[in-house]
Amino acid sequence: MKFTFTCKKISLNDSVREYAEKKISKLDRFFAQEADAFVTFAVEKKNRCVVELTIRAANGTLFRAQTEDPDGDMRGAIDAAVSFIDRRIRKNKTRLAKNLRAEALTPTVPAEFDVAEDVEFNVVRTKNFVVEPMSIDEAILQMNLLDHNFYVFRNRDTEKICVVYQRNNGGYGLIVAE
Repeated sequence: MKFTFTCKKISLNDSVREYAEKKISKLDRFFAQEADAFVTFAVEKKNRCVVELTIRAANGTLFRAQTEDPDGDMRGAIDAAVSFIDRRIRKNKTRLAKNLRAEALTPTVPAEFDVAEDVEFNVVRTKNFVVEPMSIDEAILQMNLLDHNFYVFRNRDTEKICVVYQRNNGGYGLIVAE
């Protein structure tokens, strides 16, 4: 696994970096080809350690976890992020078997660690709407007026379908369809 580390408001010592590499490398068994791991370390208000872990599989599948440890223990936040992604893979193992290495998704683990798998996605409502051309600022305004956390629109300048969304840590994000 290839690692990219980023630090915000913190300097990363070698022992934490080695610990993160060791723990995250355990997820390698799920991937047929080498995956890329992007790890962001941050310290926020009141000494909370935050770890954001994003793993990009060779086939483009993304796994993301953002965890925090209020006690200021970076290792605890790393453990929580790895555990979160591990549970997510196990929970969706049959759907992911097509994309990841199938034999890796049937590890022999004790029953107390096995996670119940969702059988199907339950779509309870379908909406049809016209995707209006507008600017990004207009889309954010429309999203806020509707009190939604995302909004789909056609960018007036590029004519591409886009999604604006509210980020958990504040601010807005933009997804552009290719």
